[in-house]
Amino acid sequence: MERQDSPSAKWWQLAFGIVCMAMIANLQYGWTLFVDPIDARFHWGRTAIQFAFTLFVATETWLVPVEAWFVDRYGPQVVVFFGGVMIALAWVIDAYAESLPVLYLGAVVAGIGAGAVYGTCVGNALKWFPHRRGLAAGATAAGFGAGAALTVVPIAKMIATSGYQTAFLTFGLIQGAVVIGLSFLLRKPRTAVPVTRKSLHLPQARVDRTPSEAVRTPVFWVMYAMFVMVASGGLMTAAQIAPIAHDFKVADVPVSLFGLQMVALTLAISLDRILDGFGRPFFGWVSDTIGREPTMFIAFGTAAAAVIVLLLFGRNPIVFVLATAVYFGVFGEIYSLFPATCGDTFGSKYAASNAGLLYTAKGSAAFLVPFASMVAAAYGWSAVFALIIGLNLAAAALALFVLRPLRMRYLSAAEPADETARAVQLA
Repeated sequence: MERQDSPSAKWWQLAFGIVCMAMIANLQYGWTLFVDPIDARFHWGRTAIQFAFTLFVATETWLVPVEAWFVDRYGPQVVVFFGGVMIALAWVIDAYAESLPVLYLGAVVAGIGAGAVYGTCVGNALKWFPHRRGLAAGATAAGFGAGAALTVVPIAKMIATSGYQTAFLTFGLIQGAVVIGLSFLLRKPRTAVPVTRKSLHLPQARVDRTPSEAVRTPVFWVMYAMFVMVASGGLMTAAQIAPIAHDFKVADVPVSLFGLQMVALTLAISLDRILDGFGRPFFGWVSDTIGREPTMFIAFGTAAAAVIVLLLFGRNPIVFVLATAVYFGVFGEIYSLFPATCGDTFGSKYAASNAGLLYTAKGSAAFLVPFASMVAAAYGWSAVFALIIGLNLAAAALALFVLRPLRMRYLSAAEPADETARAVQLA
């Protein structure tokens, strides 16, 4: 007889996943601290250096479906262990990189490692919590969103005192070691937990759709397009926040807020990570309550409003800190809402693989990051902010007026076929 999981097992698995995600957060959200120091030493230019960030995000996201296949075949332990080795190796490479090709190599290695950890932990959470997908995916993604908050100040100080190479080497080895240690504790559920539809207020699929079936639906591609729209703005801002702060002349201005006193850039990045981490499970919980698409509409609209404030008043250091904090507080919810919506639409069995395919939208969005650098150089940051505002408003409209009715029709049309299939099976 198969052993049953203890009631506390799913919460331990969720906790292990969150910590693993926190350890890979700096690969994305700590990167902005290294851009100007690297440029100051080698004078490669921001655009050329930021292409490493694009390579990282593209590799991280586009390989997730492959890594999800390895998870299904070999389990989460092996894949996360491999990810821990790769993220440590990546920052060691960055520490010794003295040419752009080597820096790009480090970005690719980092992307492979981060994708292995990210895809595994989010997919595992969706399987352990079929009744609370929004909350579970949000809590796991919160580790990635907020994990950098604990290390932004130490990394910034180490860069200032010992150089960016020392920061790369030290934090890379620490982060990799923690992930490797936790990899031995991760596992998937011993038994699948069926979804009790009557207990949910959310429309959900009655049967599981394979990845090949999911990508043949218009619903998937509408979600993919929306994901690209919103993720591109967040990635642009995350990668460029330090250059923006320097160009706005607020980066080194001391600011006191909420009992904290530090320069505006460091405080902004710290608050961004905290609110980003808080927003992911919060909006996941909200979406479990009021629905996925209405939550998307609220979040995307708020993001557009925050960028408008940043555009108009961002040269005030306090406004800069608060506006970016609000923006990231509502941006990170895409990493909880889209996996949850994907699971609702296409079922639990292939939730990790389907969510992994959808997550590749982040890789597509990453190619707009160097484009933002070029636009900023030619037309200023106002043009970049206008692009971000437009994309968020378009995604908000699509969520409520296109995705919601499209999903309802898809799920309604699938139910009669599902009932017929079950009747034939019973006969």
